Amino acid sequence: MMGKLSVIVIDCPDPKALAEFYSEITGKPITGVEDDWVDLGGDELPRLAFQLAPDHVPPQWPDAKHPQQLHLDFDIERADLPAFEAKVLALGATRLPGGGERFTVYADPAGHPFCFVYE
Repeated sequence: MMGKLSVIVIDCPDPKALAEFYSEITGKPITGVEDDWVDLGGDELPRLAFQLAPDHVPPQWPDAKHPQQLHLDFDIERADLPAFEAKVLALGATRLPGGGERFTVYADPAGHPFCFVYE
């Protein structure tokens, strides 16, 4: 092993707002706020961080001309999907086309895709 993954950094136009969105999904607290950077999580690795990118161009699902670059998967219980979907939509997420028998695809408020994955 060359290194341990410590932080996943997501570029966005509003780091504080996107950190608050993912704090609601993960239950992890915001642990640091600067003008252009917000940390989410505590000692558990990897943490999430959100970096100001004023010229951020969001990906467009599933358009290869505007690739997703990365996406986050959250394992949930299938029975929790209706409540969790309602909550992320209320927080500013958008449901995206696609998905499958075991996952549902959304975009966060900055346009990054993420999935709820369930058995």
